[in-house]
Amino acid sequence: MKIPKPSLNALRAFEATARLRSFTDAADELSVTHGAVSRHVRSLEETLGIQLLRRNAHSTDTTPQGLRLAEGLTSAFKQIQNSIEQLMSGPVTLSCSESIMMYWLIPRISRFRQLHPMVDLRVNMSSSLEDFARENISVAIRLSTRELPKEALKVDVVEEWIGPVCTAEYMQSARLQSVEDLSRTRLLATRTRPLAWSEWFRTCGHVSNRLKIADSFEHFYLMIQAAKCGLGVANVPRMLVRDDLNAGTLVAPFGFVQGPNKVSLWIAAHQSARPETIAVEDWLIEELRRAEKD
Repeated sequence: MKIPKPSLNALRAFEATARLRSFTDAADELSVTHGAVSRHVRSLEETLGIQLLRRNAHSTDTTPQGLRLAEGLTSAFKQIQNSIEQLMSGPVTLSCSESIMMYWLIPRISRFRQLHPMVDLRVNMSSSLEDFARENISVAIRLSTRELPKEALKVDVVEEWIGPVCTAEYMQSARLQSVEDLSRTRLLATRTRPLAWSEWFRTCGHVSNRLKIADSFEHFYLMIQAAKCGLGVANVPRMLVRDDLNAGTLVAPFGFVQGPNKVSLWIAAHQSARPETIAVEDWLIEELRRAEKD
């Protein structure tokens, strides 16, 4: 029996239509006309002798046979695209929050460029849930509690250590000697992690009934700057203030405790085998573990 050989254009038109459930949306994605997509799908159905789509006034639905074919085509096209991207050189885009960018990545990124001068590393400042393909994200630094996007791989790298920090002058003026003394200080918080103080008190085994936030900032980097200016005590991940602690700009009156989160890497599955992506992943793991080593 001779097996029919549909054209690649017909297969692409059908896969896009089945996935998007619209001839118009498929035409926009493929940069062709609505009529061209319709003709390709009709040609494919005639070639196979099977009805693949049920046409409706405003959308299309796949038949059981069409659904089976569409799923196989979607998987095949993704594998082809992944194989092509792994062979192509190009930039690696690293996504992280503004605070991690400012206080952790920028002071260290020159080391990566010295080790891997041929890798075009670019940065994307965001902490939202990305569509890795649409945003062209290769690697992201995120907390382990965040929901993993589709088609991304997760590597938990280090535990996150948290604790209060302030200037040495503020610590002396507030006479900070015990956790109970925090009740008479100005506690600083962020809107991105409003429960940070409660989590720290709970982890330390202390009651936070008298907890009162004096100022709340939009981002960690703003709160850290406020603490450096002597405006109060900030509760922060240690990785964000490690350099300030080493420089003496900030002090940690009660040290740090292991918090409820881990620092993770999200890696785009379709870029995970690229040598450039592997270089960035390995470097980030090494730097994070070095920075969080006790």
